[in-house]
Amino acid sequence: MEKSLIRLRMSEHDAHYGGGLVDGAKMLQFFGDVATELLIRHDGDEGLFAGYEEVTFHAPVFAGDYIEVEGEIIKVGNSSRKMKFEARKVIVPRRDINDSACDVLEEPVLVCTAVGTCVVPKDKQRH
Repeated sequence: MEKSLIRLRMSEHDAHYGGGLVDGAKMLQFFGDVATELLIRHDGDEGLFAGYEEVTFHAPVFAGDYIEVEGEIIKVGNSSRKMKFEARKVIVPRRDINDSACDVLEEPVLVCTAVGTCVVPKDKQRH
C-alpha cells in the first residue's frame, strides 16, 4: 500500500498554550496533509476527508520540536480509502543548554495516532 512521510518543525506560531505547548489539532492538520498526498498518489485527486474513527494523543508537542508524520492507506473501497497515521517527535530543543541547542532523539516519541477515512468520488479517480 501507499505511504507518505513529512517532517516539520513546530514554531512559536504553532504554540497555542502556555509553555510553548502546541494544540493537538495541529497533528490532525498534518494527518490531513499526508492523506492528501496519499490520495493524489493513489487516485490522482486530492479527495475529501470523511472522518476519523479514532484519534489518540500520546505525548505533548512543544514549539521547537521536529515532528515526523507518516500515513498509509490500509484499505481501499470503491471510493473510500481507510488510512492510519502516526506522528512522532524526532528532535527536541535543549533550552537548558542554550537557546539554539537541540537533540536528535535515539528513539522517536509517539505523540499522536489516528485512523480515518477519505473519499475520492469515482468520476475523479484517474488511477
